[in-house]
Amino acid sequence: MDRQVEVVVGSHAVARVVDAVIVVAHRGRARLTQDSPAVIALESLAELVRAATDQEPKGPGAVVARQATRWLMKHAEQISPGEPIDFGILSATENGGVAIFLHGAVTAVLAGDGTVELYRGSGAAFTIDRAAEVPARAVALFVDDAKGRIPDLPPERGIGWLVEGIAQAGGAVVWSDGARAGTPTNGRASRREGTHRRAEVPPLPTARIEHEPPADSEVRQSLEPQQAHRPEQPPEPQQAPEPQQMPPPQPHRTAPSTAMHDSEAEQEPIDPHDAPTQLGGTNPAPLPDSDLQRRLEATARTTALTVKVLGFKCARAHPTDPRAAFCTVCGMPVDQTQGLIEVVRPPLGMLILDDGTTYLLAADAVIGRDPEHSAAAEHGLVPLRVDDSSGGMSRAHAEIRLVNWDVTVVDRGSTNGTRTRLPGYRDWVRLAPNQSMVLIPGTEIMLGNRVLRFEHAAPPPFGR
Repeated sequence: MDRQVEVVVGSHAVARVVDAVIVVAHRGRARLTQDSPAVIALESLAELVRAATDQEPKGPGAVVARQATRWLMKHAEQISPGEPIDFGILSATENGGVAIFLHGAVTAVLAGDGTVELYRGSGAAFTIDRAAEVPARAVALFVDDAKGRIPDLPPERGIGWLVEGIAQAGGAVVWSDGARAGTPTNGRASRREGTHRRAEVPPLPTARIEHEPPADSEVRQSLEPQQAHRPEQPPEPQQAPEPQQMPPPQPHRTAPSTAMHDSEAEQEPIDPHDAPTQLGGTNPAPLPDSDLQRRLEATARTTALTVKVLGFKCARAHPTDPRAAFCTVCGMPVDQTQGLIEVVRPPLGMLILDDGTTYLLAADAVIGRDPEHSAAAEHGLVPLRVDDSSGGMSRAHAEIRLVNWDVTVVDRGSTNGTRTRLPGYRDWVRLAPNQSMVLIPGTEIMLGNRVLRFEHAAPPPFGR
């Protein structure tokens, strides 16, 4: 993102790193310093963004989302024991759009011509991972206040730039190339909540955090602002309209599917040999559909982590699979001589779609081209919609079921069937309808012309 990044006044931590924008909430009354958990988390996330950009320089958004999810599972608790870290990241997608990743009380605002869409991390069961087209006016990240409110966008584009480094601020606004100074973005513009997937002015005292001597000065100095201009005084934050509820582990790329009647349309079976033979589908990334995604995220409130199972706890008190020698959250060794106890089950892994979309598996889900209208969704399964132009995917094609500590896939009697391929194997195997298969990390699932891969949410222990 090479657009103007303008920061707004506040007490939180904001950084611009290799054209991505990161906002981390600073809680409590103590002043923000380089030893504050918010700044330590910001620096850690900045390194994550740098690594993702090295891996995918033209569009690191999907990699950022996967790595940020793993960062939450492994590092967040070490940085801020017992206190959640609320943060958001804006980065670029491969097709030139904007990737949005949110966790906790951070809100993304997409301002178009006369409309404003909100993506609220506070409403999600775990994270929000979306991709969207760059809006006509601006995209912004704000930390919610204690009452869940966010400020309105500045009434006009300022003259300050956050070029690179850390700022103490309440949020950041990334102005679109077509946005002109002096054009209002709030007030009469209608604000609506969405679920899809650059800008700036350092805070009023230019975006510098008061320093206390750090131990790892080299990393922190690399994030110091290189250039900052004193902005005009931004308007007093106004209370935003009360938002609708919206959260989940939904896809960050979705699009409307072909209109269907109530009954399932007949489809011609497809030849699995004509489908992709490796992760990397042939379909272009679909565009977001805000109305659909609002319904999906309302349904996904059911993904709150409340399922209790028997398991162990590691030295950091993370619940983990009793069959695993290492913690499934942080990767630390687990004492397997301890007795089984009842624990709240963490997410059991993620599905990675061939276009980079990630789905965190915290609850049972139904996958298809129109799953939100299925009987499974009505019974509480999270609908995960996958766009498929081949005509080989059913409206509710397959289900992902979490059984104790296992992740299973079940074909729901789809027209063209569900195929799986174990890691290291070449051939696809068609599942028998309504019979479950336990997934192991690296297993691929073919639905129509799309491929998903199952992986652990946390990386292997000790970097292996």
